[in-house]
Amino acid sequence: MRVLVVGGGPGGLYAALLLKRRHPEAQVVLHERNRAEDTFGWGVVLSDQTVANLHAADPASAAAIAGALHHWDDIEVHFRGATVRSGGHGFSGIGRQRLLGILQARCRELGVELHFQTETPAALEALVRERGFDLVIAADGVNSRIRERHASTFRPDADVRRCRYIWLGTPRRFDAFTFAFAETPHGWFQAHAYQFDEAMSTFIVETPWENWERAGLDRMDDAAGRRYCEELFASVLEGAPLLSNAPHLPGPAQWIRFPRIVCERWVHWLDGAGGRVPLVLLGDAAHTAHFSIGSGSKLALEDAIALDATLAARPADVAGALAAYQAERSVEVLKLQNAARNSTEWFEHVDRYARLAPEQFAYSLLTRSQRISHENLRERDAAYVAAFERWFAERAGAPPTARPPLLTPFTVRGVTLANRVVVSPMAQYSALEDGMPTDWHLVHLGARAAGGAGLVMTEMTCVAPDARITPACTGLWNEAHRDAWARIVRFAHEHTGAKVGLQLGHAGAKGATKKMWEGVDEPLPEGEWPLIAASETRYLADVSQVARAMTRADMDRVRDEFVRATRLGAAAGFDWLELHAAHGYLLSGFLSPLTNRRTDAYGGSLEARAAYPLEVFRAMRAAWPAEKPISVRISAHDWSEGGNTGDDAVAIARLFREAGADLIDVSAGQVVKEERPVYGRMWQTPFADRVRQEAGIATIAVGAISDADQANGIVASGRADLVAVGRPHLVNPAWLLAESSRLGYPDTEALWPVQYLAGKRQLDRLAERERALQAATAPRPPRGELV
Repeated sequence: MRVLVVGGGPGGLYAALLLKRRHPEAQVVLHERNRAEDTFGWGVVLSDQTVANLHAADPASAAAIAGALHHWDDIEVHFRGATVRSGGHGFSGIGRQRLLGILQARCRELGVELHFQTETPAALEALVRERGFDLVIAADGVNSRIRERHASTFRPDADVRRCRYIWLGTPRRFDAFTFAFAETPHGWFQAHAYQFDEAMSTFIVETPWENWERAGLDRMDDAAGRRYCEELFASVLEGAPLLSNAPHLPGPAQWIRFPRIVCERWVHWLDGAGGRVPLVLLGDAAHTAHFSIGSGSKLALEDAIALDATLAARPADVAGALAAYQAERSVEVLKLQNAARNSTEWFEHVDRYARLAPEQFAYSLLTRSQRISHENLRERDAAYVAAFERWFAERAGAPPTARPPLLTPFTVRGVTLANRVVVSPMAQYSALEDGMPTDWHLVHLGARAAGGAGLVMTEMTCVAPDARITPACTGLWNEAHRDAWARIVRFAHEHTGAKVGLQLGHAGAKGATKKMWEGVDEPLPEGEWPLIAASETRYLADVSQVARAMTRADMDRVRDEFVRATRLGAAAGFDWLELHAAHGYLLSGFLSPLTNRRTDAYGGSLEARAAYPLEVFRAMRAAWPAEKPISVRISAHDWSEGGNTGDDAVAIARLFREAGADLIDVSAGQVVKEERPVYGRMWQTPFADRVRQEAGIATIAVGAISDADQANGIVASGRADLVAVGRPHLVNPAWLLAESSRLGYPDTEALWPVQYLAGKRQLDRLAERERALQAATAPRPPRGELV
């Protein structure tokens, strides 16, 4: 076997030495265009898990690497004069030049042919045929020439991110991985710093490109730029200088923007002397992940380990081995890139989170990727989490004792919820004729109120007969409805600690359809009623009824129907009111440019599109008791070209806040049928986070939130104030009670109906045994990831 490795970074060197170690008879040749001693960057961060993987793959080089590692456990955050520290994270740093030296020495020891200052020719096929190579590994980095040369095969997708950053070094020795934030007249700058040997630390300075230009760094030479950063971070540098290992480059050229790269394919076939020869990508040539969650070197080393293992597992099937390599590593890379996207966006928008107190700002930073959870933080540093929980509880108006943030109270206007859990509005399609709620609704909502949630929401309750989605939807347009709802509210108030919320809405163009289980969004075969919408439209092309555009008279009538339902809801004793302006229903249809094509005062700009929903809201607010809150549900993204995006969601939230809304219930999509949403766990939480920080209003997070650990992280980090849990409550009405026992939360008796306390004791015992079993048998969660 003859192997050519292009690229002498850590990934290429490690792939070469692993292949040579496994196949001593093979000829392994490495070409690197730079000198052996050249390096770009200062230190490399390796997780504890990566170090363990290196020991398993090649003990000899791992021993040398281990001897050069500088290890630390803590992360320290410096923000607005405060310092927050948490431990148990488990990192190691090593100088990049030292790492390259160890890997080069090991390659030479094994017999790898190393050729530095050697350009790989553009006509790679000619070299492959001439030298008879059987395999080519392209590890030539983020700016891979080979990847670009064969882009039609690899199909790379590059996303150049917002921030500019510079890699610097400093003799200041940090005893923790340090994040420092500095506010300037031009915007926020941040530093990522870590020690990588006994004398030096890496110091990365990062800021959005707009701030960088406003600060004049695009016009400063190398020395002036470093002086600027030294002054900016003087408090953490403590007089130490910042050093550059690329002083030959102009100052602005050292500030780069990170490209997120992912390739659809990782293998290209060349024409060799004896047939087709595979060319496979490795490391940054195949993919990148932002430095804020670790190092590209870590990923490249793990790529090399996987490539060696898959080739060894299929010695007679190279094509199959390379397919297995891509399949295995692309999944891991996708996971890391998803986390990296969240982390990158957090650092791109530090100004968004700068409104948080230092304690919550640091927690938000630690959990920014959504891969480190509240309970994972507790395993890493129980004392830190307990101190944070005490701080959070006191801020929420509770005694300063350690309790999960999810179980802290939340007060808005004159209403206090016992905890942060909301039972989402979930359509039951079980009303009798004319929208009358039934015993089903009493049991459905009553059981969930007894299940511990702080707030239980009705399904979308329609304000008129022609406002319903289906004939089986609940309504609130007469006294009989009021009395039926009052019975349900009274049960919850008398037997549970839950508050009960009423969601009011109008189906608009999505009305007169079958029940969900009979055909989602399909029109009724008979008994349809006329539909109205912001503009003439049909939700399902060639299937749905055509809804006519509303006249001003229609708008007056519908507004008054919302007001009538609001007054009836107040008389029924509801604690909370929510206006449904999402999911393509009537008011959502006004907000979205995809469904509002009006040319009068209610169409066109966002402000004009929002005018009628705001008119309805203001009328409801005036009719609803002043001491009770109103939330508004919106679709934060239409997931379709030309539709509303997160920017519009922030603007819409601001308009409702100014009109008197207390919270925004942040959902997304369902506005047009041709949407293309991006699903995932907690997939809509980033919208709630952005609306909360940028619009300055409390939010409710929804969407694929399945366990209390996720919910705790959302609330604790300030991404939302309340967490709405839907389908898990359909499976288990006592979802919060079960989760509290599973995670061992103390002092939760008050959540339980006294009739069920015997069940609590049994559930607690079973959960305690399960936790003990997991502690004895389950591996510790991965440490050493900046995510």
